[in-house]
Formats: sequence, structure tokens, C-alpha cells
Amino acid sequence: MLEDMRYKKLNIFLEKFIYSLIVLNVVCLILESFKVLRIDHQNLFETIEIFSIGVFTVEFFVRLIIAEKQENKSWRTYFFSGYGLLDLLSILPFYLPLIFPFDLRMLRVLRLLRIVRIFKLGRYSKSFKTINLILKETKPELLITAFIAFILIILSSTFIFYAENEAQPDKFSSIIEALWWSLGTLTTVGADVSPITPLGKFLSALIGVIGIGFVALPTGIISSALIDKVKQDRENCHECPHCGLRAKED
Repeated sequence: MLEDMRYKKLNIFLEKFIYSLIVLNVVCLILESFKVLRIDHQNLFETIEIFSIGVFTVEFFVRLIIAEKQENKSWRTYFFSGYGLLDLLSILPFYLPLIFPFDLRMLRVLRLLRIVRIFKLGRYSKSFKTINLILKETKPELLITAFIAFILIILSSTFIFYAENEAQPDKFSSIIEALWWSLGTLTTVGADVSPITPLGKFLSALIGVIGIGFVALPTGIISSALIDKVKQDRENCHECPHCGLRAKED
């Protein structure tokens, strides 16, 4: 029992440590975008990067070993899983330039890949796990929404092309060119070109109204699933009569 408690405390400590290290890496990545900070504190950033890579590399190989020792599983189970590939992507940008000679542009791309480390938080954050679970549960509904969105984008791009092509051939030269306008209008972000024909203006207003529902549909699906999940968690919890804390029922 005592050994289990010690193991649990060690596990909690390691999770919090890696969680904090991931957050620190994201903060450093943001701060490095400032030229003054990047030059003045280059040694500090490099030290944090090397230390982080060491920790993430050890974590990656430890998880490979643990996966190999688990019953009915192998290292491939973890390696090709979502988290396994994510852990690999988190350390590859550091090791690849040591093996292969890359030009400056490719090195910048590899450094940019460090941002994927933020997704490692999903393993240690309850909020990320909840969001991931909700997205999995609402996958069929979201796929239907995505299909409807695809149809709407194609239709609106086609209609606006035929309505505006003669009046603005340079801005609506093809249906592909009209796709950008369609995306901007449907998502209510706004496009950099505007229809000038009466039919084009009518279509723009109509698509703008449809776009409100287009944005609200997936938002409503996810919000509803989130509310249901919170209610379910509360129903599965009981309150301690002595301390007032809530805990999940076994």
C-alpha cells in the first residue's frame, strides 16, 4: 500500500513537471520571436531547449519500453499511436539537423515544428482530455456539418463566379478564385473583394445569412456535448459529508 502511494506521488510529480516543461517551451518559442530577446538570451534559450529535448527523449523511450512490456501490446502500439507520433515530432526537429544538412529555410520549418509540443498537454490536462472525448463523441455530427459546409462552399463559389465574372474578370477569374470569397463570406470573416452586380450583391447577402448558421451549427453541437459531459460528471460524483469535497464514484 505504501509503495503504491509513493508510486502515485512520483507519477503526479512527473506529470506536473513535464506539464510545466511543455508550457515553458511554448513560452520560450513565443519569446524567441522577439529579435532582441533572441540575441540577448540565446544561451538561456538553448539551455532550456537542450534540457527539454533530453527530458522528452527519455520520456519517449521509457514509453516505448513500457508499451513493449504490457500484455498483448508492443512498442509499435505506442509508436504509431497519436501520442507516440506527437512525442516523436516533439524531438525530431532537434535531431534531424544533426544527421542531415539542411538549408536555412528548412531549419526554420523544423524549428516551427516545436509548436507541436503544446499538444502534449493533452496527455496531462483533464480539459484537453474532455475536449478530445467530446470531439470523438460528436465526430459523426461534425462530419455531416463538414460535408454540408463543403457543398455550400462549392455552390456559393459557382454562383458568385457566374454572377461576377463578366463584371470583375480579374477578381473572379475562375471558380477556384471565387473559393476564397466564399470561405470569407460563409465564415463571416469577410473577403477582400466585394460583388458589384445586383445578383452578386443578393448572393452575398444570402450567403452571409447562411454563414451565421454555418458557424453556429458545429458550435452548437460541441457546446451541447460539453454541457452533457459536465452534467454526467457531476452525477457520477458524490460529496464527502465531512470535508465537502466531491469525488467520482467507483
